[in-house]
Amino acid sequence: MPGLYIGLMSGTSLDGVDGVLAALGEAPAQPKVLASVHLPMPHDLRQEFLALNVAGADELHRAALAANALIGLYAEVVGQLLERAGVEPAQVTAIGAHGQTVRHQPQSFDGIGYTVQLNQAALLVERCGMTVVADFRSRDLAAGGQGAPLVPPFHLAVFGDALESRAVLNIGGISNITLLPAAQSAGTGMLGFDCGPGNALMDAWCERHRGAPFDDQGQWAAQGRVDLGLLTAMQQEPFFRQAPPKSTGRDLFNVAWLARHLSACPVSAPVDVQATLTELTAWACAQALSVANGSCRRLVVCGGGARNVFLMQRLSACLPGVQVSTTQDWGVAPSDVEALAFAWLAQQAVQGRPASVAAVTGARGARILGAIYRA
Repeated sequence: MPGLYIGLMSGTSLDGVDGVLAALGEAPAQPKVLASVHLPMPHDLRQEFLALNVAGADELHRAALAANALIGLYAEVVGQLLERAGVEPAQVTAIGAHGQTVRHQPQSFDGIGYTVQLNQAALLVERCGMTVVADFRSRDLAAGGQGAPLVPPFHLAVFGDALESRAVLNIGGISNITLLPAAQSAGTGMLGFDCGPGNALMDAWCERHRGAPFDDQGQWAAQGRVDLGLLTAMQQEPFFRQAPPKSTGRDLFNVAWLARHLSACPVSAPVDVQATLTELTAWACAQALSVANGSCRRLVVCGGGARNVFLMQRLSACLPGVQVSTTQDWGVAPSDVEALAFAWLAQQAVQGRPASVAAVTGARGARILGAIYRA
C-alpha cells in the first residue's frame, strides 16, 4: 500500500545508523525522502560488534545486550526522523530495520549455512509504537540462497532505465554491485553480488595508524604509493574469481586477513598500505563491472565510499569509458540509499510481495522477505 515508511540501516562499516522517512507509492521509481538522519555508532558498541565477528567468551550474552543497545540507537533515529518531518507515529505504516550483521556464512558447513543480524524487533515496536519488519535475509537463505545482496530489486525500481544499461555500486564496509541491463523493467537479466572489501579494511587501517575512524575523502591514501606486491597478493583471494551469486563480509575481509598478507609482503610505510587498500577496493569494484561484458557505460555509486574523493578517482581510472557518478544525480543522497531500500523492503513485506531475485541470491525462487512485528 502507498504510505510512509522508515528504513534503518547499520552496515558493515559500523560508522553509525542511517535512517530515512520516505513516502512510497505503488510505483517506487520516485520515492520521496521526507527526512534523513545519521547517528554515529558509539565507540564501545562499535568495538563490541567488531569483537562479535569472531568467536569469543560469553557470546550469546554479549550479543543480546549489544542488540538491545542497537535498538536504543534505532529508536533515537526514529524519533529524530518523526520530529524533522512533523509526522506522528500513527501515520507510519512500518519500519524496516535490518539489524547489525556480525556473521555471514551462507551455504557453509551444512549446505545451508547461516547469517546473523543482531536485532530486537519486538523491543523496537515497544519503543516506537510502530509496526516493524526485520529478519530480511533468513528466508532467502532457507530457500538455498545467499541471503544477500537484498537491494538490487530496489536499485532496478529507482535507477533502472529502459534505454541505457547501468550499474549501481554500493560501497559500504563491503561493496556490492547491481547490473541493470536496458529495457529490463521486469528484472530479467539483472544481476547483483558482493564485489569484495569496500571501506572496512581502509577504515580499520586508518583507525589503527591515524586514530581516525575513516580516511576523510581519501586524503591520506592519496599521499601514498601502491605496493604492487601486496596488491597482487591480495588480488589472488579466491572470492574475486568466484562466479556470482556470491556474498561476503567481515568473516573473510578482516584485519586478520590483511595481517596475513602483510606478513608475507611487508610494507614499511602505513600510508602505502592505505593507498594499496584503496586500490584494491577500486579494482574489485571495477572487476565486478566486467561481468557486464562492456555493455554498461554508466556506474552510479552510493554508500559511504561515494564521499571518498580519492577512491572515486581511482574507480574512474580503473573504468575508462565508463561514466562514474553518484546517486545524488538521481535525487537520492548516497548515504540514504541503503536505508531507503529497507523502507522499500518493509513495504514489500507488508504488501506480501516477493522482494528477492533468484538470479541475484541463487535461491530456488523469489521469496517474501522479512518477519512482521505488529504494533
